[in-house]
Amino acid sequence: MDCTHCGVCCTETEMLLSKKDIKRLEARGYSQKQFVRYDKQGYATLKNRDGYCVFYDLTNRRCSEYLYRPSGCRVYPVIVDEEVGIVLDTICESRGSISDQEKAVKGKRVVKLLEIIDCEAADRRV
Repeated sequence: MDCTHCGVCCTETEMLLSKKDIKRLEARGYSQKQFVRYDKQGYATLKNRDGYCVFYDLTNRRCSEYLYRPSGCRVYPVIVDEEVGIVLDTICESRGSISDQEKAVKGKRVVKLLEIIDCEAADRRV
C-alpha cells in the first residue's frame, strides 16, 4: 500500500486493541490509562486526543509508535463489514493502491484478530 499519510484513519479512531497490542505499547513505557479506553462490552480501543489517535503526531503527520502500532492499524485499510465481509475502508484515499493479494492476506489477519479481540472482550465481561 502506498500511504499518503493524510491522517484520516487516525481521526476519531475507534481502533480495537488486543491484549498483545496493549502489552506491546506498555513495554514502550505507556500506561493503559494513557492510550486505552474500555467500552461497556469489554472492548479495548485506542483513545483520541484533540480528535486524533493519541499516537498521531500532527506536526509530522505520522504515528509516533509506528513500529509498535496495533495490529488493526497494521492491516488497515482492510476491514470487516458485518454485512459484506472483507472490504477496503472507503475513507482511505490510498485504498486503490492495495492489490487483491494484499487484501486477501490482510483480510485473513483481520478476521483472526477480531476473533481474538471478541474472546478477550467476552473474558472482560465475566
